[in-house]
Amino acid sequence: MIDAFNQYFEMVPALSNELKQEVFKLRYQVYCLEIAGYKPEDYPDKMEYDEYDQHAVHYLIRHRKSGDYAATTRLILPDLVFPEKPFPIEVNCKIDNIELMRQINRSNLAEASRFCISKAFKRRKNEPNTLVAINEDYCESQGYFSLLERRALPHMSFALITCLIRSCYENNIEYLFGTLEPAWFRFLSSAGVHFIKIGPLLDYHGERWPCIIKIKDLVESIANENNQLWEMLSEKGDYKFFK
Repeated sequence: MIDAFNQYFEMVPALSNELKQEVFKLRYQVYCLEIAGYKPEDYPDKMEYDEYDQHAVHYLIRHRKSGDYAATTRLILPDLVFPEKPFPIEVNCKIDNIELMRQINRSNLAEASRFCISKAFKRRKNEPNTLVAINEDYCESQGYFSLLERRALPHMSFALITCLIRSCYENNIEYLFGTLEPAWFRFLSSAGVHFIKIGPLLDYHGERWPCIIKIKDLVESIANENNQLWEMLSEKGDYKFFK
């Protein structure tokens, strides 16, 4: 799976200001123009960003042949000076699993967000208005991608998860917050990625569950259920906590 994906796409850490601008431009394209979740007039520079981007790790997925950026996500890191500073999920969602949250060291906790794929790289039925690609039925690519490239497209969402796991590994993060649409929650569960719901379903840019997952549990579950996916998420076991 990972070899097939890497043949056509590249996971790029957005370390420079120039690459971060590509992140913000892609987010504007997806959230303001394609999904219409945010108002374009609120972003006159055609870049979508907020206060959390200052202490977040960003990744892009680049299409090798065209050089276009296909997808992006970010990992919001804890504030080491003020560890109790709430994450966006804590500001916008009701967290009622207090017992679980008390067991977690906040310096090892982060939040995944801005998980999105450009419409141009969603070549399957029912996908143009979604943030992630989860439908199994292909539609015509209209010649933009080769057959082999189209076969790599369903792995795009898992590649973004790979970017998040890599970011967790590099920043000593053990637990991951996220808000998941019900269909995305079910899809990940069926693939062996078992997030824990920590609050009620709410309308947060669409219906979403506030969730959390321990990275080690995520990887061990995948290793037991889907070896090909484990190789992709662990980049063939490169990370020590995957072994």
